[in-house]
Formats: sequence, C-alpha cells, structure tokens
Amino acid sequence: MLKRAAAIVTTFLLASGCLGSTHAPQDPSLEAKQVAPLVQMSSSPTQSYHSTSKKQAESETKVSKVTLAAIGDILIHDKVYIDAKQKDGTYNFNRIFDGVRSLLQAPDILVANQETMIGGKELRLSTYPAFNSPHEIGDALKVAGVDVVTIANNHALDRGEKVIQSALTYWDTLGIPYTGAFKSQNDRDTIRTVTRNEISFSFLSYTYGTNGISTPKGKPFLVNRIDDSQIRTDVEQAKQMSDVIVVALHWGNEYERIPDVNQTTLAQKLANMGVHIIIGNHPHVLQPPAWVEGKQGHRAFVVYSLGNFLSAQINLYKQIGGMATIDVLKTTNRNAKKIELMNPSFLPTYTYSQQGRHFQIISMDRLTNDQLIHAKSHYEMIKKHMQTNIPELNILSSS
Repeated sequence: MLKRAAAIVTTFLLASGCLGSTHAPQDPSLEAKQVAPLVQMSSSPTQSYHSTSKKQAESETKVSKVTLAAIGDILIHDKVYIDAKQKDGTYNFNRIFDGVRSLLQAPDILVANQETMIGGKELRLSTYPAFNSPHEIGDALKVAGVDVVTIANNHALDRGEKVIQSALTYWDTLGIPYTGAFKSQNDRDTIRTVTRNEISFSFLSYTYGTNGISTPKGKPFLVNRIDDSQIRTDVEQAKQMSDVIVVALHWGNEYERIPDVNQTTLAQKLANMGVHIIIGNHPHVLQPPAWVEGKQGHRAFVVYSLGNFLSAQINLYKQIGGMATIDVLKTTNRNAKKIELMNPSFLPTYTYSQQGRHFQIISMDRLTNDQLIHAKSHYEMIKKHMQTNIPELNILSSS
C-alpha cells in the first residue's frame, strides 16, 4: 500500500499563520467484525432488530495498520551539492535517489533526518564544519517520498538564525512537516502530527548539543536540546493528541557501531514515558535496533543509529545506511484502544560515487563488486550486525 493513496493530516499552527498540510483520499482501515449471536424473533420484529444492532455495535472491533519508516542522515557535503548542480545554477538531487525511490515510497509514512539546514544558495552554501545546503535537497526528498523531517542536530546552529528561518520557510513551502528546530515559541509549542489509516502519530526531535554554539539569547525555540523534563512535558502533550509517539534523538558517539550507556539509559527513560518509536542519528554508522520494554509493559522500538543515508564521507561503514520500518497496528472497540508494533524490518543501503561524482544510493542486495569489493560478504555482515538484538529483524531487499 503506497503512501500516496493515504491521507496526510499535518498540524502547523505557525506564528506566521502559514498552514503546511496536504489532503488526499484516505485508504479504508481494515475492519474485523465479530458477529453478534442470533436473536430469537419476538412478537415485535422492530424491537428484535434494534437489540441485535446494538449488540453488534458493542462487539465491533476495528483494526488499522500503518507502516512507518525512517532513513538516516542526509548530510550534504560540498561534493554532493556540486555533483547536483545544473548548468542554470540550480540543483537537482533526484538522480541520487533513483535506485531506491520505489522502496522509499512503499511505507505509509517516511521520516528523514535532514542533518544540514537547507538555507539555500542566497545565504551562501557551505560544507563541513559549518553547513548550509541548497533548498533543492528538500525537493528531492519530497519526490523520494519523505513525509516528515527531523532537524534537531549538532549542526542546527552552524550558520545562525537566518539560515534556520530560510530552511523552515522552505519546508513549509514544500508542505513537509519539520520538528526539532522552529521559527518561534508558538511554532515550537505546536506538535507535528500525521494521520494515516485512522492512526495518528506525533513527532518530536532533540539533540545532545550544537557543537559548542550557543542558542541566541531569548530564542530557545531555535533548536530542541535533550532535556528529560522538557521531553516528558512534550510527550504528555503528544499523548493527548495522537495514538503513537515518535521521538528522534541526535545522540551517541560518532563512528561507534554499538550504542553507549547514555543511549540505552535514555531509551529506557523514553520507553517508561510511553514513547513508542525512537529514531537515533549522529554516529554516522549503523547501530543495531532493539526492543525496550517500558514500565507500563509496552514495547518501544529503538533504532539506535541509522547511519548516513546520503553523504560524501568515505569509509565502508560511513557509506552504509538504510531504512528501518515497523508496522503499527491499532485495535479499537467500544471500550478500549490498543497499539501494537510488529514486523521490524531493515533495508541496508550504500552511498556510491565515482571519486566524489555521480552519487547514487543503492540497495545493498544489488551492489556489484565493481561498486564495492566483496559486496556480497559486506551485505551479509551488515544483516548479521543489524540482527544483533532482534534476530527476527526482517531484512528487506529491492526484489
């Protein structure tokens, strides 16, 4: 079931008054109805009919399902945007996603971590260590199927407030909800929600820091930082608005392939708060996902690090990323609602280039030895690595 046929209900109550939402016909939810027992006919057929209808309504159970997916860092180094530059001075990143676009469009909701602010060329493009990326990477993500972007990360303040405001305005223009950095306090206090198949999701995003750059005085809304108290407040608000809570965290140590104790401890805290799905970024390499049981008994799905989905970083593990997916089931009847997470899956991908040109993202099951020496053995190694904590993790492929 492609997301394009599903409805998007996105809440944007921005201080500017700009509304960034789109509407499309909604897929019907799956329904499983329990058949009420037959009622013996009485002398009053009408009364008997109403009695039966009431019992059927009381016993009715509805099951809805949404597949939510997330991809890792979209880290736009200068080699990437130079490769995307066209003769007229604009940028087109679409070609980079050609090999995986259909795979990205399959889930009902796709979340991406936009690691660099897309402030646009008018504010001078820049690369590491202080990034500003072309607006057009946003266009490419929309075409690829991205529905929500998380933007709280250590590079959020690299080029200051002007670049942030330009980036957020462009996300609004695209109609893609962003979370983690905001235009104003009112914008920050508005939790982003998306609804598919009668299941509503709230999205929150936080970072451990901003590379030592202080937030401008009086403007804490510009970037969300990891703070237990603030996260708890936001989660409680989200619970009043949605069925499922998704939190993206910029955490951990760069290039470490196993989560550290700070990550696992924070994941447990969030599970205890009632968070359902945790999406991790920042290490730039893959870290195995895990189930974490909250104190209320529900299981949270934690992807500790999704690695780089697109970057110019060189090194085997820095070039491997992927798409994690999870099925969310909502079962409702007259008296109760239950959320279940099922079928955790992962699609390994590889960012290939020819000496920094002709970038393309390739599903690892399709890699050739010309693109990566010993491609098959690396693919098997990554599958085993990602199944470390969840042996039943389903490995997706392009076929």
